[in-house]
Amino acid sequence: QVQLVESGGGLVQAGGSLRLSCAASGRTFSSYAMAWFRQAPGKEREFVAGINWSGRSTYYADSVKGRFTISRDNAKTTVYLQMNSLKPEDTAVYYCAAAMALRGWDNGASYDYWGQGTQVTVSS
Repeated sequence: QVQLVESGGGLVQAGGSLRLSCAASGRTFSSYAMAWFRQAPGKEREFVAGINWSGRSTYYADSVKGRFTISRDNAKTTVYLQMNSLKPEDTAVYYCAAAMALRGWDNGASYDYWGQGTQVTVSS
């Protein structure tokens, strides 16, 4: 069992930055691929970024490439999402998720555990 708790969301002006954190419980954190998803009001949940178990491979949605960076610290059982050059269209609830066996980074069904989400609001 893995519990995920996100933090770091908030209100920021366009062009600003935020760093999200996702703290995981459980001894098997390093066995999981981790990802961030987001869901804006009235829209479907979408994949944002993913990182493999070692942290050596990362994947990004086209909409955030060059602006967002995902990283992980297995010793601290935490995954991060550094978000720079934020835009109003980045406004959403951001969720972290853990997958033991991926069937595609953007396949929500691949993920075994989800956090409760943290709100990110970008004002214009």
